[in-house]
This record gives sequence, C-alpha cells and structure tokens, in this order.
Amino acid sequence: MESSYSFKVHRSTNHLPSDWNVLATSNIFLSKEYLAVLEQSKPTNMDCFFIAMYKKEQLIGIGLAQFLDLNKLESFGERDKCIKTAVRNFIFKNFCSHVLFIGNNMLTGQNAFSFSDEIGISKGIELLHQAESEIKSTLKKEGKKVHLTSYKDFDKEVVKAFPEKEFAPFYQFSTQPNMVFNVSKDWHSFDEYIAALSKKYRDQYKRCRKKAEGIEKRKMNFNEIVSLEHTIYDLYHHVAQNAPFNTFFLAKNHFAVMKSELKDHFLFYGYFENGKLIGFNTLIKNGNQMDTYFLGYDETIQREKMLYLNMLYDMIAYSINKGFAAIIFARTALEIKSSVGAQPEEMVGYIQHSNGLINRKMKQLFCYLEPETEWKERNPFK
Repeated sequence: MESSYSFKVHRSTNHLPSDWNVLATSNIFLSKEYLAVLEQSKPTNMDCFFIAMYKKEQLIGIGLAQFLDLNKLESFGERDKCIKTAVRNFIFKNFCSHVLFIGNNMLTGQNAFSFSDEIGISKGIELLHQAESEIKSTLKKEGKKVHLTSYKDFDKEVVKAFPEKEFAPFYQFSTQPNMVFNVSKDWHSFDEYIAALSKKYRDQYKRCRKKAEGIEKRKMNFNEIVSLEHTIYDLYHHVAQNAPFNTFFLAKNHFAVMKSELKDHFLFYGYFENGKLIGFNTLIKNGNQMDTYFLGYDETIQREKMLYLNMLYDMIAYSINKGFAAIIFARTALEIKSSVGAQPEEMVGYIQHSNGLINRKMKQLFCYLEPETEWKERNPFK
C-alpha cells in the first residue's frame, strides 16, 4: 500500500471526521447517525469499530467492523433441537466464539464500506484488510483473541474486486439469499400491485386481510416507543429466541435510540388488539429503497391472525404508495417473502479461522456455522 494511503480506527462516533457523512449519502447504515445508534444501544456481546480511510489528508473511504463474543449469549436460538444443532453450538462455544465481522452482522447486504471515486474498490478493500489487522491487535491487547474473521454480504461484482493475495487464505461462501422486492414501474399504488397478482395470491391476500379484522395498526412516535419498551422487547425477544440461529440480541432501548437518532427515517408500527400491543414491525428509509428491520409478535395471535403476512403486505403498501424503488426484506422466512413477490439475490462472503489446521477444514466446518435452509421459490404474479 502506497505511503499516501492511511487509515484510522475509531471506537466513538464523536471522533469521526466531520465529512464522514459525505461518503455515507448512499447508505444510511454507514451514516454517523446510525453508527451512533450502535454506539448507544449495541448488543451486549458486541464491540464496534469505525474505520476512516485517507489519501494523504483527504477522506476517501469509510468502513465498519464488529467484534462479537458469542460466549456472552444466553442461547444461539431455541427453535431447532437436533444433533446437528448441538454439534454447531459445541463448535461455536469451543472454537469460534470470538468473531470479527467486517460489515454489519445485524443487517443483510453490503454495509461494510463506502469509497469515494478517488480510490478503486480493490485498493479500498486492501486498506480495510490492513485495518482488520490493527483491530485484531487492539483486541488482543484487551485479552480477546479473534477466532473467526468474516467479510460479509457482497454481490458478485464487488467480490471480483477483492484482492487475491490478501484473501487467498479465506474460504469464499454463499449464505441464504437476500430477499429483495423490486417495485414495478407499472405500479403507482398498492391496488395496482394487488391487480398484478395471480388469482391464487389475490385470494391469499384477501384471506390474510380478513383474518386481521379487529387489529389496529398505528405509527408510533418516540414517547410511545419508550412507554411500551418492555412489551416491545418481549415481543422481539420471543421471535429472536425462536429463530434457527442467533449471534446477538438487541439492547432493550434499541428501538427508542433508533427513533431518537434516525427520526423520520425510522418507522415503527405497532399492532394492537383491544388496546394491547400484540406485534410491531420497523422500516428504515435508505435512499430510494426501504429496508425492513426487526419485528416482534405474540406467536399465538400471529398464527390466528396471519400477522406476519399482514405486516409484509403493509410494508409493500407503504413502499409502493411512497414511491420507493425496492424493499430489502433480508434473510429468513424466504418462502413467505417469495409468496408476496420478493426475489432472492445471492450474497457472497469470506471467512477465515485463526487456527491454520481448522482453517484448512473451513469448507466442511461451514455447513455447521451456517445451517442450510430448504425452501421453494414462489411467483405470485400473473
């Protein structure tokens, strides 16, 4: 790396360069405001590092890294109780409990870096790789040895730019796809989306809406989120705990801090039955796309009222009516997201173990680290 290039690793958003947000205009998840959310309400087992990259004195790149200590987790997820899950949990506890992510482990998609036109992607990733080494040294001084290093969630075009020499020891992997809903240019309202569905999926929509009769949906402000914080967390925690796999749990104040920092870019919708909060979903405006965020619900009511599917339709309705080009539905629940029109986009990442012997077996090990999901893609349109 030429001497004109350098980087600084920060652990507080207060120390970020004043022009940081100039490079975050296309991605809210790299903005100072969102990084301040992480700083104030990150999961208890997470440390965050903010990377500023320079060419001489000029800021030419920004990046995010997260260190997770999985030993601090109460559980990795309660849903699947089988031999393979037990083996996976054993491997994580004993060989892979300290993980450094270059990117954001709480989100799906490329949220690792943003570069200016002054630096090519390959050169920027090379600089990011140097920052990774410095972060590991810092953690080592604090008594935290990194077992696994992972660069996550890149599309195939970006992957071509990863420098071969630096990433030769890494295993390249592809995980569950990112489910993306692209809004057709023919749809100017939610009604036009419904009209585009085949009869089978229009009937699904009608049945779903009928099931939810009596449930009130309400946009909630900061004070309302704070006043219902305990109920919100219980609803979120129930869903998170029943996921097939978890590497973190949100802090209790996370949604309030999100609203406080991101303001109108963060939308929180509560679902009420007889005045009681029974579910919620959250959305983040990210340029011309809408990112779905965390949600929660009462499982007994969700099944009876088809609450999750109703939430998906509500997210689609808002996004179409407000003129967004796409909705990022992220991973999990692939089939039901597919049934409303989301399509899979492959995401590629790199992973390396600090132990050379284990790293040589990474291909075999990876099937335990990232459980495969079987699902059937749907096409709901005519």
